[in-house]
Amino acid sequence: MKLKEHTITSFAVIADGLDNPKGLSFSPDGSLYIALSGIGGDGKSVPSPSGQGNLCYGTSGAIAKIENGIVKRVLTGLPSVAFADGTGAAGPHDIKFDAQGKAYVLIGYAANPALRDRALGNTDLGKIITADFSTNTWTSTADLANYELINKSESSSCEVVSNPLSFYIDADKLVLVDAGANNVLSGNIDGSGLKVIAAIPNQILTNPIFPGSNSQNFDRGHVPPASAYRQAPPSQIAIQSVPTDIVKGSDGAYYVSEFTGFPFPEGQAKIYRIDADGLTVYADGFTQLIDLAFDTEGNLYALQHMNASGWKGKPEGSLIKIAIDGTRTTLLSGNGLESPAAFTIGPDNAFYVINRGGRPGQGQVIRIENTSVPEPASALGKGKALVDILTNS
Repeated sequence: MKLKEHTITSFAVIADGLDNPKGLSFSPDGSLYIALSGIGGDGKSVPSPSGQGNLCYGTSGAIAKIENGIVKRVLTGLPSVAFADGTGAAGPHDIKFDAQGKAYVLIGYAANPALRDRALGNTDLGKIITADFSTNTWTSTADLANYELINKSESSSCEVVSNPLSFYIDADKLVLVDAGANNVLSGNIDGSGLKVIAAIPNQILTNPIFPGSNSQNFDRGHVPPASAYRQAPPSQIAIQSVPTDIVKGSDGAYYVSEFTGFPFPEGQAKIYRIDADGLTVYADGFTQLIDLAFDTEGNLYALQHMNASGWKGKPEGSLIKIAIDGTRTTLLSGNGLESPAAFTIGPDNAFYVINRGGRPGQGQVIRIENTSVPEPASALGKGKALVDILTNS
């Protein structure tokens, strides 16, 4: 593996004070939209699979648009679940647009799908919806959580969990990752024909490092209570893969990022490649990967949610470039990049990153100038106009 270090030390904050932002995307007209998972609510609840409390239901999820330097909510009342303090939220996780500009929103769940309708009633948690921003309405098209329930509840000896996290529109198809079920699904864009195209395997850890008594309880939704591992830590365990994003390369293959499950071992996250021959490891040696993107030159970029195991209390993340020849360049590490949740490459070739993604009321969108990709004069002009619009400068 070739390594090259080149750290960017500054970025511009173009949105602040967001409630658990999870995904962002540019529409065909160049507008930037953000999926806000919300802060749950004070309604009914479902138990978190982690065993650390209940996720309370509300309709605080939303889709926002950055317009003239202002964050404007253009779709509100979307379902959301979270702990009582607003952390551990699941709700609108991702947003994508088809070639005609139609908006699709993926809504997470992060719990047992068997409890969804029974405990919460009629809700779009764990589904994909199509949205009409002009009327603040939406229509559900695919029930991802129910798919997992039907296909896994009878064969699995463990509790079934569904948490669809990210998706990709591939012409008339949808491909997506379920971070609860640890698989990759594909279906028609209308939501029909869902099927598993890859199951991301568990990995075996030998002599795993578990949190100590002074560790940070950084994510109650995915960390078991201390009593589960402190009394007699095992010398070998199988941990879940937790896929977090999927993109398509110019070679026609899909690429999937891996977060890895608790205890979130450092250097053990991988990028997988899926083609007609199946699943292979494309790159490894990462920690807690959360998102991927290709640029127009074929370079792959990977976003680390944290550079160290999350329970160490160090929120610094990294944005890493993986060139076609395998050379890795760290574009930004720390220096204000904290618990990033997602990113996209804008029409101006800059990176737009969700920063502080799991913090209610503290989430940001930041813009990082991409100095590693040459920009023709026309692209530079378009990029400046876009930045002027976003920052109202």
